[in-house]
Amino acid sequence: MKGILNLRRIPMRFAVVVLAGAVLAATASCSAENKGPQVTSTAGSQPNSSESGTGTAESTTPATGSAAGSPSVTSTEDASPSASAGPSPAATAVSWKTYTDSAKTVSFELPQEWIAQSVTPEAGSLAHAVKVEVKDAEGRYIATLQTGLPSAAPVACPAGQARPYVVISSVPLDVPHSDGPETIDPRVVFRVVQGYKFFGSYGITNMVAGADGQSCELRNRVQGPAGKGDISFGDVLAIHAFAADEKVAPAKAFDTLDLAAKYVVHGPEFANVQRMLLSLKVNL
Repeated sequence: MKGILNLRRIPMRFAVVVLAGAVLAATASCSAENKGPQVTSTAGSQPNSSESGTGTAESTTPATGSAAGSPSVTSTEDASPSASAGPSPAATAVSWKTYTDSAKTVSFELPQEWIAQSVTPEAGSLAHAVKVEVKDAEGRYIATLQTGLPSAAPVACPAGQARPYVVISSVPLDVPHSDGPETIDPRVVFRVVQGYKFFGSYGITNMVAGADGQSCELRNRVQGPAGKGDISFGDVLAIHAFAADEKVAPAKAFDTLDLAAKYVVHGPEFANVQRMLLSLKVNL
């Protein structure tokens, strides 16, 4: 498939313009050749609020069962959301709260009805690692935040095995990170890789996805400062073109690229998720 967007190769000063038309540009040649779905225009969509929203504090309420040194939640009311780059609607949740872990290593905003729960970090995580699972009001999984992840080499990608991918949304994120030859500035992204369906995933990353718009694996992790481990906040740690007998969830599967774009541009879930991811603060 031609016309796939490769974010690494786009100068940052053009990011807003390019990302706003990313889906259309990515599929133009596919539609012309009748080899892929056509994505409808998203010009009427509204931008999402960013981490710099100007909410006013209402109260500070410890999480249920919390005590000194326990995670806390601070309630806020979203008053005046500001625009952010990337084609996405305004967050729909009116009331928001802030989760902070007991060691004050991480904090992020989430809708008042959602649940953030600290759980045991993965085996092999570095000392003082944090792992927090987020679910919605009905208990459905939304995302996992992890710090102190040991570095992981990308999967092998033999010639001919890479699949086309599209960056539907990409917004800058300010978190501690390290730079390298295969990194970009940290971003909150929603990306889709083409397999027997279009598989999508949201998360944070500063790792180059692939070359020439193709990849074997899209990683949702930020390469952390030396000795501090990597950081991940998203639905899965990595996404690839799943086989028909593989479990896809909690990543997303779409029958067409158009449906994936509509999930990002018009879907209330992603709007709230994006604001949550953008609000992440990490103190290492």
